[in-house]
Amino acid sequence: IVDLRSYHWLQTMIFTVEEINRDPVLLPNFTLGYLAADTCLSEGSTLSTALVPVIIAKIMARLLRFMGWSWVGVVCGDDAYGESSMQLLQQELEGSDVCMDYLGVISKSYTLSSIRQIVEKIQSSKAQVVAILAIGPDTEVLLREVVKQNVTNRQWIATPAWSTSSYIALWSGLSLGGTIGLAQPSIEIKGLSSYLTQLNPGEHPKEQLVQNVWEELFGCRFGEEILSGPPRPRCTGLEKMQIQAQETMSDGKYNVYKAVYAIANAIQDMLDCQPGKGPFKDGKCPDIKPINPEQVKKSSTDRAKHFFFTTPVGELVYFDQNGEQPTSCDIINWHIGSDGKLKFVKVGQFDNTFPSSPLLLNISVQVPVSVCSESCPSGTRKAVQKGRPVCCYDCIPCAAGEINNATDSTECTECPERFWSNTDRTECIPMIVEFLSFQDHMGIILSVLSVAGATLTGTVFIAFFHHRDTPLVRANNSELSFLLLLSLKLCFLCALAFIGRPAPWSCMLRHSLFGISFVVCLACVLCKTAVVLFAFRATLPGSNIMRYFGPAQQRAGIFVCTLVQVLICVLWLVLAPPLPTESAGVELGARVVLLCAVGSVIGFSLVLGYIGLLAAICFLLAFFARKLPDNFNEAKFITFSMLIFCAVWVAFVPAYVSSPGKYTVAVEVFAILASSYSLLLCIFAPKCYIILLRPERNTKKSMMVK
Repeated sequence: IVDLRSYHWLQTMIFTVEEINRDPVLLPNFTLGYLAADTCLSEGSTLSTALVPVIIAKIMARLLRFMGWSWVGVVCGDDAYGESSMQLLQQELEGSDVCMDYLGVISKSYTLSSIRQIVEKIQSSKAQVVAILAIGPDTEVLLREVVKQNVTNRQWIATPAWSTSSYIALWSGLSLGGTIGLAQPSIEIKGLSSYLTQLNPGEHPKEQLVQNVWEELFGCRFGEEILSGPPRPRCTGLEKMQIQAQETMSDGKYNVYKAVYAIANAIQDMLDCQPGKGPFKDGKCPDIKPINPEQVKKSSTDRAKHFFFTTPVGELVYFDQNGEQPTSCDIINWHIGSDGKLKFVKVGQFDNTFPSSPLLLNISVQVPVSVCSESCPSGTRKAVQKGRPVCCYDCIPCAAGEINNATDSTECTECPERFWSNTDRTECIPMIVEFLSFQDHMGIILSVLSVAGATLTGTVFIAFFHHRDTPLVRANNSELSFLLLLSLKLCFLCALAFIGRPAPWSCMLRHSLFGISFVVCLACVLCKTAVVLFAFRATLPGSNIMRYFGPAQQRAGIFVCTLVQVLICVLWLVLAPPLPTESAGVELGARVVLLCAVGSVIGFSLVLGYIGLLAAICFLLAFFARKLPDNFNEAKFITFSMLIFCAVWVAFVPAYVSSPGKYTVAVEVFAILASSYSLLLCIFAPKCYIILLRPERNTKKSMMVK
């Protein structure tokens, strides 16, 4: 098998040597020669390593990043070329967003099973992009198995070692269509094309290599027909080589051309060396007869800053401080033409003279996607999967209150104060200011219940006032009844203070009005129950207890009970008053809830505790008086009302603590209204029934009958 590219390199070297020997300026009176030996395409052979291209790993790494290929497979040769190329690529990809899924190595002593294992790894991998860092013969071994197994769904990345190999393109058919490779720039060398096309077996009848190339190019034979394989016509030596020569582009011939000229110019410098100014110790000049190859190399590399020359095509060739030559690189695409044949099409270029310059690509076909994990959309963040490369990650939605408006971000940003994340977690939006308002459905219902209760209480008050001289009203202590109704009206109306946007005055008013009005209610009920209870005890012989429960004493008792609550409220408002506050948190979502902070938990507890104490005393007294004659007292109704009252406020505590946002206020208002309705209906509904619907029972006689 003949490597056509290596053959062209060899002929290019011969062409360049002959051109230099004809040059009257460069190396006058000095003749260059060459020695080429064929070692059957083994490693280090002249044909395959006449120019081993240096992998511009930076270009390949930039190409992978530019195309968005973050998950790639790599196959390299088990030689210096493959290992160095692999190390350079790893260094360039280190710390980037490109990861390698696997690394396959083509051994020099490969077996068919080892090559199949590499191909199976390529097929089973999620990586759609495969970079082959190997010399031509090693690459051919792998790609022949790839073609054999019909692996067509991979994007191949070629190095300059095989990116423009017409030989591989010839037998691979369309299996490698779409391959993207890096290649040396194609530059027209005057006279080279005609030199290559004029070569024929007739001029070199004793060179077996020329005959082998001829047979490979034209599919003919010079010798006897080989029994195996399809029959081939006999070569005449008159076939035209022009078409095949034109198909080779960007294949490194110009690099061979420059390399030979670099050696010639280095020798010229050695010839021009002045004693005392040479590159060796003490300014010694290199040996001229004979020329030492190591001295040629040292002479050029040690004088890298001063060693430069211009090629006949006009390019200035120089070396940097590391002894490397800044070059440009073509990006080649193996394009399938309209005729169904593979063509090497230049689709981009990279100029190493300006490493920061962008890659210029013009690829019209759709390229595959090769990623370990799909791109994380906005609203999520990347979380690397445990034990896997950084390119393999899960997309975790941003937490509530955090956003991310970029793709593939590793962190979410917390929203500023009074802002919250939207549903998609892509932007921060102002929080909704929320409070129990008169426009809310809940606020409307509670407001209606409050006004209805106050109206009903006023109606009962009017009815009692209109029938104030009737036995039923007089028998039930009309003064306490009127005071109780007025305080109940305040209880219903104080609920309205809890509805609306919290303000300092409303926060202080709602709790104070609530605490005082309820104490007045309970104090009135307490006095009514005590009067009835002790009135029956006063009927016992020798009892003079009723003198302690006259109207004056009743008023004094209500005043004292109320005064205690007033003092508690005053101390509470002075030391730590309830004030408006904002409540925001994850459990509340995109809301800022305006509430009235109690200020002092102790003060709030004392207000509720004192109300609870009076309610408990009222319940006990009413319970003791429950067996008194029904017509003479309301003990049973008071007992029932106190039972409901206590049940409401016992249930209030856990409901208040567990309710979120504005519903804590709604729970408190509901407790106020429920307990107020229980007092109003249980105590006054039976009396209103008799006063309004059964007036015949509203007589003194009926009051005296058991």
